[in-house]
Formats: sequence, C-alpha cells, structure tokens
Amino acid sequence: MSWVKEGELSFWERFCANIIKAGPMPKHIAFIMDGNRRYAKKCQVERQEGHSQGFNKLAETLRWCLNLGILEVTVYAFSIENFKRSKSEVDGLMDLAREKFSRLMEEQCFLNICFAYTSRHEISNAVREMAWGVEQGLLDPSDVSESLLDKCLYTNHSPHPDILIRTSGEVRLSDFLLWQTSHSCLVFQPVLWPEYTFWNLCEAILQFQMNHSMLQKARDVYAEERKRQQLERDQAAVTEQLLQEGLPASGDPQLRRTRLHKLSARREERVQGFLQALELKRADWLAHLGTAST
Repeated sequence: MSWVKEGELSFWERFCANIIKAGPMPKHIAFIMDGNRRYAKKCQVERQEGHSQGFNKLAETLRWCLNLGILEVTVYAFSIENFKRSKSEVDGLMDLAREKFSRLMEEQCFLNICFAYTSRHEISNAVREMAWGVEQGLLDPSDVSESLLDKCLYTNHSPHPDILIRTSGEVRLSDFLLWQTSHSCLVFQPVLWPEYTFWNLCEAILQFQMNHSMLQKARDVYAEERKRQQLERDQAAVTEQLLQEGLPASGDPQLRRTRLHKLSARREERVQGFLQALELKRADWLAHLGTAST
C-alpha cells in the first residue's frame, strides 16, 4: 500500500479543506521539520525514534498536501551543520534517510529534499557557476544578473515557495532557502514536528491567504523593478554602441529599438546556451558521484 496515500481525511478535515480551497491556495510549501529530538526527549524515547516519527509525519503531511491540491513540497532534511552532531546520531540519520527516502521515491510524489544543504552554499555555488560561464566564454560579464543567479540555484526548476513553515517554536530560517523565500509567507509554529497536525497546516494556509494580496503585490513590484533595471542597462549599452560608431545617442528612435531588440535577443541566446551547458556539467558531476559511490 502507498505510504503517502494511506488513510483518508476525516469528515471535518474534508469540510475544512473544501472551505480553505475556496481561497487562494499555495502551489509550493517549504518545511523546516524541527523538533524531532525534543519530541524524543519529551516522550522519553531514543533520538532515533524521534527522527523516525519525523519521517512518518512527513509522509502524512504529503498526503494532506495532496488532498489540498498543493503541487510541490520542499523539506529541509539535513543541514551541512548537522554533521557536527555525534557520529552515532549522524550515522543513524543517514540509515534512516536511506530507508525512508527510498520508499518515498517509489511514490512518485512531488517532494524536493534539501540534504547536506545550506542556502549560503547554494548561493555561492550559483555565483561560481556564473563565473565559470564567463570564463568559458558562454556569457558576457554584463549577462550576470539576479535573474540569471535565480536560474543557477538548485531549485531553478521549481517556483519559489508560497509558504515556509518552521515547527518547534524556533523563529529563524537556519540558512534554508534564503533567496527563494524573500517574498514568501513565513509561518513559525510552536508544535514539534512529529506532533504536527492537519489543523496546523490549515492555520499556516490561512495566514498565507490573509497576506496573499500583500505578498503578490511585493512579488509584482520586485519583478517590475528587475525589468526596469535590465532595460536601463540595455539602453546604456546601446547608447555606448552608438557613440562608439559616431552616431548621436538620442538619434533615430527606430534604430535604438532595433539595437535594443538585438541586444536582448543575443543575451537570451547566450544565457540559454550557458544554462544548457550548466545542466550537462551538473549531470556529469552526478554521474561521476554515482560511479564513485559504487
């Protein structure tokens, strides 16, 4: 039987889900699943049992998301910083993750898992990738932008999360999706992750719905500002071209429009070529990693 799809919503859960779905719904939710160790201490069980209950709660939460029509979930499973824990706990987590995530992979579910991850490492890696593109002649230095950095992140194939939820009462992001959540609804809930309920998820979605208009406006303003800045850079580049050719900078408007269009088209061509090369580079790295681990 499917691990994610086991069990059905109760009558009241279905009733509440139908009401919530009448409002704007998140397409992507990110979770910082915090509180497994505190749960184990509270219940006087081994830490490994706390982590095991946390993985089971993830499967249950994915079922709730499926019932609510939420298309994508991203979870912070293991930070690079977590390797500083005791060897026995880290080894136990690795074994548990191997078992549970192998089972989740069989579900063909909509889950992104951030493992041995920090956002600072992700962002610095994206910067290195763009620098590599310039060194290889795939990009011009002027092609480097926030928009391109966004496309170099590990999450480039996913929309940014609409909601980021952290459990256990901690009010911090712990180096998780710092770039991607700049316009997300941040929800901090006191419940420990293994004790998370359908109603906690509904509460987070209601917070998102109450702030939806403000969040969407902030995203739209940011997108328009990025477009405006790119247009200003392009106009400055066209002006420089015309002056170098001995033509008046504010001359024929049609000529300026034509130059702007060509400049934009060439940049897009370079960026697409770079992104294709980057995908191949990452695929080769993963293939090498898989070979080295066997």
